[in-house]
Amino acid sequence: MEHESSIHDFDFSLICRYFSLLRRQGPGSDAITRKALSLIPTGLSVSKAADLGCGTGTLTAQLAARGSRVVGVDSARTMVERAKVQYPELAFQVCDALSLPFEGEFDVVFSNAVFHWIADHDTLLENVRKALKPGGQLICEFGGAGNIAAVEQAFNRACEELELAVRAPRFNFPTPEEFSARLARHGLAPVQVYDYDRPTPLKDGEQGLANWMQQFFAGQLEALPEQTGQALLARRMGKTRLIAETGAGQHGVATATAAALFGMECVVY
Repeated sequence: MEHESSIHDFDFSLICRYFSLLRRQGPGSDAITRKALSLIPTGLSVSKAADLGCGTGTLTAQLAARGSRVVGVDSARTMVERAKVQYPELAFQVCDALSLPFEGEFDVVFSNAVFHWIADHDTLLENVRKALKPGGQLICEFGGAGNIAAVEQAFNRACEELELAVRAPRFNFPTPEEFSARLARHGLAPVQVYDYDRPTPLKDGEQGLANWMQQFFAGQLEALPEQTGQALLARRMGKTRLIAETGAGQHGVATATAAALFGMECVVY
């Protein structure tokens, strides 16, 4: 269904483009991100836009290049500081998506690969609604139901087998139907909400998966002793042996202990 201004412009109209993927590095080069950007009206119809979850400002700059005044918003102060250095001509602000200080300011709120990190979508969407002008649009993409399910299930199964209390992080991956209903409850008129499969190959094979988990499951792995986390990753990669180079120190002892816990061979030098 396309946007009909006669129907939606006196409400807080919403265009939500919703894709099944996790946050990516270098989003500006991604075809889906370019498609999401292309949905933003050009010209005088968009005088001011917000980039919600702007990170270091890459997409904020692309939004500004389309002719809009843009405010980049992120809760991570270090990210915002980097964005200000990289794009000193643009406006950036540190604030939480669940407590936005804006009211009726934006023609468009744009968000790329952010919403699945936020547990409370009701508060989020209420803040977005208040930040939009009447007839304003939300254009967003984020992970959908079933995203990374195989990884989550494998991680949880391994932890259960080893009687570890740690579980996979809880991302917010709703179905299109769930998200559409939530939008409507907050006075946002969903124009189009959909998901689709988008397998994302990881570079470097098994090591790529380990690198990915060390980034996105960082909190869970940090809750384990370092060697236990490494052994867990190694086991799920199909490895059968751990190697430690400092046998005389605590590292070697911890590695040997983790190997015993996981039923793996350990070689200590």
